[in-house]
Amino acid sequence: MAASRLHLVRHGEVHNPARVLYGRLPDYHLSDAGRGMAAAAADHVAALDRPVSALYASPLERAQESAEPFAETFDLAPEIDIRLIEPTNVFEGTQMRRSLMNPLNWWHLRQPSVPSWGEPYSSIAERMLGVMDEAWDAATDGDVVMVSHQAPIWITHLRVAGLPLRHDPRTRRCALSSVTSFERVGDVWREVAYAEPAATGGAVDVGAV
Repeated sequence: MAASRLHLVRHGEVHNPARVLYGRLPDYHLSDAGRGMAAAAADHVAALDRPVSALYASPLERAQESAEPFAETFDLAPEIDIRLIEPTNVFEGTQMRRSLMNPLNWWHLRQPSVPSWGEPYSSIAERMLGVMDEAWDAATDGDVVMVSHQAPIWITHLRVAGLPLRHDPRTRRCALSSVTSFERVGDVWREVAYAEPAATGGAVDVGAV
């Protein structure tokens, strides 16, 4: 028996006082506010009154920490899957605004449709849909929760909606600790809900590209 619904959950706010683009860098953990956001996301999914039978998370610390409230709420051990990780990007470890002021970095922006600054959008879509398909088929019943990052979740939304993958990262509808929900009918995925259960006003959210 396949799953009933699959929820892609973005991690909560990260402690990032230098406001750098942290990407895949290690040792970037949730802030106190971020832990509250993650708890709000878990409460939201629990309030749907749907059984959750499987929990997955990106290997990055902020995603694993955001998975903890789900593990406690649904008594599940998260499975770490590399395919849920943040994409690579050449601006990792820098302050994005400063990087863009340097003409030497403009070369990395030459093909935003790929994008030329990191992992191709098509690659992100393929790995995300791959792990989603496997988790869906492996579930005995109930819903699946996957804790990931802004870009992978947004790219999945675009691919499922049949929209071009090229986009301006500043326009993504994927807030901290947001929940984007999908169902699969046959081999076709469809998005069924989007929610922002956490209070994110004033949050620091500069770690994605």
